[in-house]
Amino acid sequence: MTPRTKEQNEEIRLRRLAQIRKAAADVFLDKGPLLEIRDVAAQAGLGYGTVYHYYSNKGDLLHDLLWDALERDGGWLKAPLASASGEVPSGGHFGLAAAPDTGNSAAADSRMRSHETADAAELGPVAEAGVRLLQLWAEDHALYLLHKLAGESFASLPEARSAPLLAAFRREVLPPLAALLETGRAEDGAAASGGNAAEPLYRLQRAEMLLAALVGCASLSLRRGKLHEEARDIVMFLKL
Repeated sequence: MTPRTKEQNEEIRLRRLAQIRKAAADVFLDKGPLLEIRDVAAQAGLGYGTVYHYYSNKGDLLHDLLWDALERDGGWLKAPLASASGEVPSGGHFGLAAAPDTGNSAAADSRMRSHETADAAELGPVAEAGVRLLQLWAEDHALYLLHKLAGESFASLPEARSAPLLAAFRREVLPPLAALLETGRAEDGAAASGGNAAEPLYRLQRAEMLLAALVGCASLSLRRGKLHEEARDIVMFLKL
């Protein structure tokens, strides 16, 4: 049997880390900080020793999970918008390959594209971004946890770990959303009627409040496994 190369071993290591972090995010949704390494191992379908080899304690696991999510969080404002039924346009979120064609007719595909276009056209830029973010949370629970725990200033982590993470979140995630909110205000005529644009600090606060509202509304749908299909209803409820 040919020994694995260094590159193959690294690929296996990265796949295993991703598997463990995904399982940890799923468990954290149910148990919160009460999760244990054995819970993560069971969710991932791995042995306790395998998970322990990578993470000997849940603090390190949660810390890495959140940083990894933060690194993947950029770009969601530009990701394609899925339809209300949960279908994603060709290419999928972040350009991931779409599932193979299962035999649907060209007419059905055309109707789907028309429906997706109509969905997007009915929404303003802020509402569309809200739907997109909710859909991503439905697919990637680590991203949901990142935004949820950011609203709590990552209080479940020691300060030495929470402070850099919170600073990075506020630096990398909030400004693009704050800019989008200002664009929405301008399109609604709020900027013209209100005079000066919002101050930078207030813009970031508005972005934080929006994310907190989305996190709160998403919680029930996420636990019921309905967030993808209910994303549009949540956005309409919040009147974004």
